[in-house]
Amino acid sequence: LLCVAIGAINGLIVTKIGISSFLVTLSMLLVVRGAALYITQGFPLKSWDQPGFFVTLLAGSFNVGSFRFYTSLWWFIGLSLLAIYVLRYAKLGNWISAIGSNRNAAVARGVPADAVKVWLFILTSVLAGLAGMISAFRISAASPVAGTGYELEVIAMVVVGGTALTGGRGTILGTIVGALMLRAIRNGIVLIGVPGLAYNIFVGLIILAMLILHALLQKNAARG
Repeated sequence: LLCVAIGAINGLIVTKIGISSFLVTLSMLLVVRGAALYITQGFPLKSWDQPGFFVTLLAGSFNVGSFRFYTSLWWFIGLSLLAIYVLRYAKLGNWISAIGSNRNAAVARGVPADAVKVWLFILTSVLAGLAGMISAFRISAASPVAGTGYELEVIAMVVVGGTALTGGRGTILGTIVGALMLRAIRNGIVLIGVPGLAYNIFVGLIILAMLILHALLQKNAARG
């Protein structure tokens, strides 16, 4: 319920007041993280670690030969396939693409742009909560600083995967490829002996390069 409330607040601020989605979500991130630090006094809290169906469903593991996988892999695959189907074949997916490409044109065609945006904010908030639960169950602790820095890494993953930061263009498959590429690069940096913190420099350069490339493409399109 808390995730639903946070997502709804973000969505309403964006749609009713007109503030940038990025700025609203970043501000809410600081609010929620600050609240978590205040409540926990900065210390991790022990989470539920007793074996059970719910814990196993979210953070269990299974073996395939000599390889070990977490059950969160199935969540990842299932949600990815569902998202691909919705964006390609469902009316909601067409609405999402239309709103991202040209909101005014979408509204003129009868698309409930504000309602769709609010529900998407709620959905992403709930999925973020699900990811947090999986992480907490896996390590048997809920840390108020868990995931710090992931927000910029996720932005890099989606832009590498071909998603336009201004909206209207992008695919789930491209995002998956971008995530795998960034993970491979991070592991490669460690293997060749480069300090792990240097990875953040790489992430920042990727975001900056993609922003410059997108701006140049927009200028060329306007001239053409």
